[in-house]
This record gives sequence, C-alpha cells and structure tokens, in this order.
Amino acid sequence: MNIIKDSTPYADGFRMPAEFEPHTGCIMIFPERADSWQYGGYAARKAFVQVACAIAQSEKVTVLASDKQYENARAVLPSHIRVAEMSSNDAWARDYAPTFVVNTEGKIRGIDWGFNAWGGLTDGLYFPWDKDNRMARKVCDLYDVDVYDKRDFILEGGSIHTDGEGTVMVTESCLLSKGRNPSLSREEIEGTLKDFLGAEKVLWLPRGIYLDETNEHVDNICAFTAPGEVVLSWTEDKEDAQYSLSLACLEYLSGQKDARGRKLKVHKLPLPKPVCIKEEECEGLDLCDDEPTRKPGDRLAASYVNFYIANKAVVMPGFGEDTDEAARKILQGLFPDREVVQIYARDILIGGGNIHCITQQIPGR
Repeated sequence: MNIIKDSTPYADGFRMPAEFEPHTGCIMIFPERADSWQYGGYAARKAFVQVACAIAQSEKVTVLASDKQYENARAVLPSHIRVAEMSSNDAWARDYAPTFVVNTEGKIRGIDWGFNAWGGLTDGLYFPWDKDNRMARKVCDLYDVDVYDKRDFILEGGSIHTDGEGTVMVTESCLLSKGRNPSLSREEIEGTLKDFLGAEKVLWLPRGIYLDETNEHVDNICAFTAPGEVVLSWTEDKEDAQYSLSLACLEYLSGQKDARGRKLKVHKLPLPKPVCIKEEECEGLDLCDDEPTRKPGDRLAASYVNFYIANKAVVMPGFGEDTDEAARKILQGLFPDREVVQIYARDILIGGGNIHCITQQIPGR
C-alpha cells in the first residue's frame, strides 16, 4: 500500500463511482459499544447479521471486529462472510471506512478522510475517535490498494452521494457545520470534493432529516437511484417538523441539473410516522461521558432512504410501520433488476443511523 500525499484522484484520473455501479464487496463493522447499542448490542448484532447476509447474496462481505468480539462475530456470521480483526470506536463503516475511487482501467484507490465523530469537540458524539480515524488506512492495507491521505479534511462517507457521472450531492447543514472544516469556505469545500471525488458539480441540499445527530447527512434524506434520478424522504404532514426540511430540498432539487445537464427527476419516498425511543430501550444503554445518549420519547432519525444498493439487491430498513410496504414497493419500482430486501432495523436506528450507515461498498475492478 502506498500513501499518496502529493496528488488528487481527479488529477490522477480517478472518480467515485455511483453505489448502483458494480461492487466487488462490502465492509461492515461488528457492533459492541454499549452507549450506542442497547443491552450490549445483542439485538443490533442480529440485525447487522441479517444485513450482511442479504448483501452477501451478491457480493463479498467483510466484517471487521475487535479482538474482544472476533470470536462472537465469527460464530454468528456464516462461513462465506469474512471476519477480520480490526479495532474501532464504534460500528459506522460508511463514515470512516475509506471512500473508494476508480479509474478507466478498473484500478481502485481509497481516500483517508479525517474523522472527528461528527463534529469533534464542538458537537461530536463521542470521544475519543482515534481508532475510527485510523481505520480507512488499515482497510486499504487489508485490501492492498493505495490510499490518498486527506486527513486534514473532515468528511464522513454518509455525507456524500454521487451519480458516478460527475455529480456529488451533500447537505449544507452537515458540510458547513462548525465542527468539521470551519476554516474553509463553501467554495474551498466544494473544490476539495471535486478534486477527490472526480466531480464536476456539487448539489447542496439545504437540510436533512429532523434531529439527525450527524448534522443531517445526505444519505438519510436523498440518494441517487440512477443517473439523473434521486429519491427524497418525504412527508405530507405539514405539522411535522420534517415537512419544511423535505420541502426545502424538493424546491432546491426541482431547479437543478446534474453535471451532464439533465434535469433531476425526484421520486418521493414516504417517511414513517415519528419513531421514538422507549424507556426500556434507554435503560439498556450505558452513559457516555456521564450523560445518557438517549432519553425516553426522543425522536429518532428514521428514514427509508438509508438503504444499501448491492449488486443484485437493495437492502432497506423497515420500522414495523404501515408505511414499510409502501416504501418497499416504491424502491422496487425504481430498482426493477434488483430484489428489494426489507430488514427490521429499529435496533440499528437506536444507535443513531441505519443500513447505509453501517455499510461501505468496494467498487468493481
């Protein structure tokens, strides 16, 4: 593995492919953090295993586990899913596993962004985050791919989406937050995204999902489903705090074109009714810095947009709500060549994210 410090993916002819392009594999991390995952993470692990198995039907899945949890992970995961020992502070592979880029010859490289737990000491969610911040480079070493050193720029994988054809989508609320890159202007942030993702145009959605503690990652509100097409989390309830956020995104997207000049087609994906954490779920969570991470009745950032596009499947969350099936049918219509697999994901959501947040694709060679 070479660590590249003096060039950029764009200069070297690399780009970040769309998630709906072919993969060679997927990375996940085995959960164990007791202030994220209730009752020691046992329920969350069951959901993680279901997600891993669904993805592994069409691509190679590697699950990274700590020394303490390696044997447990190996015992509950089927033999065709690889388990490798690697330390981390939590289990959000999307956000601190490497972002992978490819060139026209099919060569893969990784990007090692800086990670500070979604805001550092300003509004981050835990401390320390040192193991997470070292993970991207370790993963590139594991897969024997060269890696770009961009640790001086704070960015999580859940804060970017791309169509693979020059368009990158982010939210203003996240990338312009004070806890990430406060010394950089919007134009400088956009320039970095273009240089490192091989992009020509950045779409800046104004907001994300209400109370999303990542400062509203784009992968919870909107995602590309095909070139020129996106799916947007939506509610018709004008009294819901989410309504104005989704409406602002719809109005923005309706006036935008992608890097190829296509007017964007926006598909609305209904949100579940507000999902709130229960008292017995909070009782199963450890304190973080002497404070509870959740309080009974707290609204969680539930969204069906937080899905993972595998080679032959779309793995999406379900919440045990009436809207589950309607959302599944919409996604099935948008991905007619893939099976849409819905997994009950409340036990993942309690940790703060969902299926897209716990996965990171490795593009095809």
